[in-house]
Amino acid sequence: MWTPENRPRYDRSQLRYPSDLTDEEWSIVGPLIPRAKRGGNRRSVDVRAVLNGVMYILSTGCQWAALPKDLPPRSTVNDYLRRWDEDRTLDRVHHALYALCREQAGREASPTAGIIDSQSVKSAEKGGPTSTPRATTRATC
Repeated sequence: MWTPENRPRYDRSQLRYPSDLTDEEWSIVGPLIPRAKRGGNRRSVDVRAVLNGVMYILSTGCQWAALPKDLPPRSTVNDYLRRWDEDRTLDRVHHALYALCREQAGREASPTAGIIDSQSVKSAEKGGPTSTPRATTRATC
């Protein structure tokens, strides 16, 4: 519920794009981003700007070619996104944010129980690799 007390916390009007990370958000996510690899050239790209580019693509659903010019090049943003997916950085970020949300809600960081109802199990079995193939008809002469 929007209240006068929490409205400023969610105000994104001071950001360049609503999808950009605030300083508070970056302080949580930034340490989870891997450092540059040893050796070779120094990293010349601002990783926060790359993450802002990823967030822009995800929040707007735009095409890569429509990424604004004041963000890093789309090839750079795409390369980092693929790299972070491959080395499971995105999974670590998701887990950290998930645990933080649970703690802020006054819950344990990790759930202690799971519930599976019989209807979910039944529907998960349908259409799997053991399902029957569609019948085919042949013309006979």
